[in-house]
Amino acid sequence: MADHNDPNAVNSIFSDIDHSPADLYDLFGFPSEDTTGGEKVVIALTFASVPSAGTLDPDMLYRIRIAAHPRVPSLSEANHSLEGLLQYFDAVKEKYLGELKSSEIRVTISQDQRATVKFFRFPGGNFSTTIDLNKVTTLSTPDGHEIKTFVGGRDDAFFNDLPGFFRSINYAPQFYHVPHTMTEARELPIPKTLIELDGNDLFNYDPSNPNLGVTVKKDLPPGPWTWKGNKFKKDENGNFRFVYSGKDAQAGKNVNAVIVEVPLAFITRSPESNRIVNCWGESWVLKAAHKVESIPDHPLLLEHPWALLEAAAEDEELKKYKLVDTDGQPFADAALSEREDSRQMGANNFWLGPHFIKRLAHLGWGFGPSISALGLQTSFNHDNSPVSVHKTYSLVAEAFPRAKKTLFQALNMPDDSWNRKGLDIPLRRPFEIFIPNVCAIDMDTTGTWPYGRRLEDQVATRFLSMFLDMEAELNGRKYHIETLNDQALWDGAPIVPKTPPNPLKNDAEFLKEFRITTSSY
Repeated sequence: MADHNDPNAVNSIFSDIDHSPADLYDLFGFPSEDTTGGEKVVIALTFASVPSAGTLDPDMLYRIRIAAHPRVPSLSEANHSLEGLLQYFDAVKEKYLGELKSSEIRVTISQDQRATVKFFRFPGGNFSTTIDLNKVTTLSTPDGHEIKTFVGGRDDAFFNDLPGFFRSINYAPQFYHVPHTMTEARELPIPKTLIELDGNDLFNYDPSNPNLGVTVKKDLPPGPWTWKGNKFKKDENGNFRFVYSGKDAQAGKNVNAVIVEVPLAFITRSPESNRIVNCWGESWVLKAAHKVESIPDHPLLLEHPWALLEAAAEDEELKKYKLVDTDGQPFADAALSEREDSRQMGANNFWLGPHFIKRLAHLGWGFGPSISALGLQTSFNHDNSPVSVHKTYSLVAEAFPRAKKTLFQALNMPDDSWNRKGLDIPLRRPFEIFIPNVCAIDMDTTGTWPYGRRLEDQVATRFLSMFLDMEAELNGRKYHIETLNDQALWDGAPIVPKTPPNPLKNDAEFLKEFRITTSSY
């Protein structure tokens, strides 16, 4: 979810990469409000509107993978160690490579723009049907259930200040003409930050060119692309400048989507105990189409562990395609996997666990001091650095002590409304949210992130909340995942503009029925 322009092979931010229908954008998943005939789950996979919104590419195959299991207890505090975390990664590997078999929904498009939708390995039976695009269709399953289905164009439900995010990580292709082959000019060796760095002329807001990184790109000047300063930038009034504008970069934009509302009893034979519905999305492109050529048609198994699973499946249809993109948790790919082509693993990303520890520590050295400068408490141990630092790690053992609290802290919710049944459901922790890379929909909750992902969730700002110290308090309340969305916080902070990092709502209203966004394509 929320990995627009990922992986690099379809990253249209690069000056030499076109928009691709293989670029998955978001994955939403939450319990349906319609419980007529039993509980249902809504899953929506969105992707680039190529060739256009409402018209899909016949060379593509989209998959939604689904696996239900019981809620499991969180890792005990006694195991909040590097050894315990690595053991957790191994346990995830055993689950997803062994006992947990996923069902799937597979969608392909014919030349006459009709969608073939196939359901595989569901307890309720396998079946296939062909439907019209751009209309809600109710499908009947072999065991008598009904599945609402939509394939076609919709308004983009992701509301986010993407230029602000890329400014925070000093990502040159968003602001400058950078080809994808110029790997050294992606995330430049400048500290990550939420506050502008004094003298960071490559990325600081330029009032004479306010659309840089939004609708305007410049030629990248010759290097070195580094920063020689030692403090955050302040204006004449002593205010910091936010790298975020709070504006919705996706406003007015459209996507294509596969959306389903599936009865829980069709997904699992034990709906009363299998309360967690894990799902993730995949995009595959026809090899014969010779698209996304930077991804080989026959990747080496050791470089792509997911290929081991697909080879074992002996799937004749999939043999004609190659995997391009996966989508599960918001920012697992775009922020933590760094958009690398070889890291598109979905639920099998336990291989990336050690890398995530190092990456979180790298991000923490940028975001942690920014949070501290604003007078807030951070979960990251940055030794009271007065300014963001560019630091990378080659060893997990060195990164772990810095990121330990960020990894293990329970993410507080703003109130109890998410726990609609008042059950003993533990708060989620970052390490278990991102490994495995799935949308884990808790059917006893509202499905708001991180217990799924609802359309109205501002996941970008909630992701940043991981770097807040959830034991600290603001105005008598403990920090929570919505703290950075509180306008009162920014009204009192020494920063301009005085806005939450990202917009608080989408540019289009959401429908009340079947919970899909209104169409403007």
